[in-house]
Amino acid sequence: MVLGARPDRAAFAAMIGSLAHRGELEETFAADGLLAGTQRLPIVDRQRAVQPWRSADGRWVLCYNGEIFNYRELQGELRSAGRELRSDSDTEVVLEAFLAWGAGAVARLRGEFAFAIADLSRGRVYLARDPLGVKPLYLARAGGCLHVASEVKALTAAGAPVTEVPPGQHGWAAPDAGAALAPYVDLLALGGDAGAVRDPGRAASLVRAALRDSIRVRVDTDLTVGVILSGGIDSSLTLLHVREMHPDCVALTIGSPGSPDLRYARRLTADLGVPHEVIELRPRDVGLDDVREAIRIGELTEYGDIINAAVSVPLFRRVHELGIKIVLTGDGSDELFGGYEMYHRTRPEAARGLFLHKISNLCRTELQRVDRASMASAVEARVPFLDLALVELAMRLPLDLKVRDGQEKWILRQAFADVLPGYIRQRPKNPMSHSSGLHERVRLYKPRFARLHRSFGYDLLGPVHRDFSALLGQCDHDLDRALAASAARSDYNRLEHARDLVGALRWNAFPARG
Repeated sequence: MVLGARPDRAAFAAMIGSLAHRGELEETFAADGLLAGTQRLPIVDRQRAVQPWRSADGRWVLCYNGEIFNYRELQGELRSAGRELRSDSDTEVVLEAFLAWGAGAVARLRGEFAFAIADLSRGRVYLARDPLGVKPLYLARAGGCLHVASEVKALTAAGAPVTEVPPGQHGWAAPDAGAALAPYVDLLALGGDAGAVRDPGRAASLVRAALRDSIRVRVDTDLTVGVILSGGIDSSLTLLHVREMHPDCVALTIGSPGSPDLRYARRLTADLGVPHEVIELRPRDVGLDDVREAIRIGELTEYGDIINAAVSVPLFRRVHELGIKIVLTGDGSDELFGGYEMYHRTRPEAARGLFLHKISNLCRTELQRVDRASMASAVEARVPFLDLALVELAMRLPLDLKVRDGQEKWILRQAFADVLPGYIRQRPKNPMSHSSGLHERVRLYKPRFARLHRSFGYDLLGPVHRDFSALLGQCDHDLDRALAASAARSDYNRLEHARDLVGALRWNAFPARG
């Protein structure tokens, strides 16, 4: 979307063209002072939910990405209030809810979304993003115009600083004024007023119910649903539920031959009788061009996320080849339930702060990787572990229910002990790229990540910088020190890169591993 006195049509065409991968249908609209468009992936009311969606009186124009999972309930409320609807789509519900309830409408939306609503009569745009930042939203000002887009790459040609709309925030922006954004959900206060849930039995029951409900609303579709399956506890739980609720499902796993992910995933899908698509990728098959493409697609700023993106891109490419438009992933569970080594080493009094830091930054780490890698192949990835109700519940659970006796995600294992196979329940945590067997191959190219990132102009938003997990370790797991250090967004120095490269070269020197 470009709003201003004289928006450049050629620049807008390049902007919308740079996002062609995000959908199947390019749809645009032009008015005095506005050029708007989307690359739509038709999922809900596929024939009539045409965008940009305009109000009946022509004043308001909506560009929208994502899905509202409670749109049918909101439809009923809107119709009861006398509003006439022209479709059976969540797209229309977003605009009609805003027109009926104003800025308060966004807090009533249960979903994964980002949208911009242009007010043609006043020359301004209302922006909103979902509470966790599953769907992206950026803006830049150049040439007297306000530019709004789902990815940084659509804004780099403007040559102006790029700003991210934070998760859980909304507000107005205009070509001649800074965005006046405010939180409608305070991520840093989640669960703080509700009181801790300390009883293991009650906690397990609540977690079980919340996850089931989150998955239920995300598989309410007539389309095939894919599940990204690593064979870990999170993706396995997702598959178990999807198989029960939506039998038209398929599991998809990527990894090198003989990798842990492939072994566990093959065993689980065989036990469940679920169709399983395996993408075998040998380490030697990953080269610099693949890493460059992962950086171009991902726009990521932490090294670990870039490595994971190099694994995710070919996975979602295969999802698209199979004709699957919707997948569910297990992302977010580690951040909620203590799936990382850092949670074992943090002080109990600092645990809540660490959890909240990780959750509030998911929008530019794991969630950004998932969004870019999936949408690069016109696939919508949904993340049931990050439903707001489940996130709030997780923040009410003390650390000793998440990490107990050296075991991460203890409460998840307890909550689903009766449905998880023992070999999945007892499988230790292993980071994504490591368990796929591809991490060390991609690590060969780490010294080039920052330069490649800059070559695409992504430093207009921010530079590649040191992983937060590495900073935390260097600060002896002192969260305050690590947060202060991370504010500088410093990169690894040449000596650190050299040491890292030597380690990667040693691993890759063994032919049996690649």
